[in-house]
Amino acid sequence: MTTSSLFIDDASLPWETVAEGVKRKVMSYEPDMMVVKVAFETGGVGIVHQHVHVQMSYVERGVFAITIGDETRELRQGDMFYIPSDVWHGAHCLEAGVLIDSFTPMRADFL
Repeated sequence: MTTSSLFIDDASLPWETVAEGVKRKVMSYEPDMMVVKVAFETGGVGIVHQHVHVQMSYVERGVFAITIGDETRELRQGDMFYIPSDVWHGAHCLEAGVLIDSFTPMRADFL
C-alpha cells in the first residue's frame, strides 16, 4: 500500500468529514509513514483518543488548544507537537485553521 506519485497535487485530493467542523485528507502514505491535512472550523474538536502510532503535527494556520496526556497548551501557526505511542490526546480549535499530521506507521484506518 503506497501512493502512486512522487508529487501530490493538494487540489486533486478529496476531503473527508470526520466530525462537525473537522475534515481531513490523506496527502500521502506508505507502510511506515503517513501525512494527513486536517482542517478545523472555529470550535471544531478532535476528540480525546489514543493510538499506537507516533504522531507529529504542524500548525499550518489557526489557533488550537492541544491536550497531550494531562497537559493542554495553546498552539499557533508555526508551532508543532509530538504525541508518543498510546498517549491520550485531543484538539480544540480556537481560531479556524489547519494541522498537518504525520504518523508512523501509517494509519490504515484512515484509508
